[in-house]
Amino acid sequence: MAGHSKWANIKHKKARQDAKKGKMWSKCSRAIIVAAKAGGPDPAANLTLRYAIDEAKAANMPKDTIENAIKKGSGAAGGADYERVVYEGYGPGGVAVMLDILTDNRNRTAPEVRKLFEKCGGNLGASGCVSYLFQPKGEVFVTKTGPGTEEEAVMEAALEAGAEDVADAGESWQVLSEPNDCLAVREALEAAGMTVESAHVTMVPDNTINVTGRDAEKLLTLIDGLEDHDDVQKVYANFEIPDDQMAALEG
Repeated sequence: MAGHSKWANIKHKKARQDAKKGKMWSKCSRAIIVAAKAGGPDPAANLTLRYAIDEAKAANMPKDTIENAIKKGSGAAGGADYERVVYEGYGPGGVAVMLDILTDNRNRTAPEVRKLFEKCGGNLGASGCVSYLFQPKGEVFVTKTGPGTEEEAVMEAALEAGAEDVADAGESWQVLSEPNDCLAVREALEAAGMTVESAHVTMVPDNTINVTGRDAEKLLTLIDGLEDHDDVQKVYANFEIPDDQMAALEG
């Protein structure tokens, strides 16, 4: 899990930076609309909606914008009809890439995503080509600042609530669980006085591929392009880049 923790931390930090952008609000709205449409407008009875609302709040989305998205999803207000699809492919260096997509026009989205892959030396694959390499997991990030946030304390509270693993993710602790246990883990950590930065269900790779040099540069370009696409909600990948090269690329 060490390799995944490093990549997860990069994504986590990037998500906090992207939260400043209006585009993030648009993606959060789509997620709320689809969740409310599928499971109803009550977040207490619709866990997917609760996670979508939590992510919207983390992105500093206004309360009225969140409520409006819930109304659209529940049919109380008009709006686009979004479809959830999963795209899979390979990036530079043979890295497996999974995309969580919400689109109102699959015929537009597919060629645009395919072009992004091809520009960076990758290729969009058939359904199921890489999904078997990932497992759904609950993922909670806990800040390391403040008393009572030592690894042992976090691990004790998390494991008692059903978590499977606690890993060092830089400025935060990354806590993994089965998807259905994610909420219970979050609530247990908060009850222990810890600050939860985010909690959601994600896709964790079984193994990671070490990527260096030009492949690493092209891979990060691909991921940035995919994450910037309006229809792409989440990007999952199974790669590892050495710290020194990552620092140089980020610089």
